[in-house]
Amino acid sequence: MKRTKLIKYLQDAGCELLREGGRHTVYRNVANRQTAPVPRHREIDGLLVLKICKELGSNPPTER
Repeated sequence: MKRTKLIKYLQDAGCELLREGGRHTVYRNVANRQTAPVPRHREIDGLLVLKICKELGSNPPTER
């Protein structure tokens, strides 16, 4: 999945940018205050997308 699509999906699911790290961007789910790092790669593997969504407590996207 493209990183930009994942970021848009997370923002639509109620997550917000928490901070910029060295090699990752950290997002936080506003509803449950869980955080997850999102790597700065153009393409993010489908399993990693599932892991990020699970860490944030959000449903995974239907498209990977």
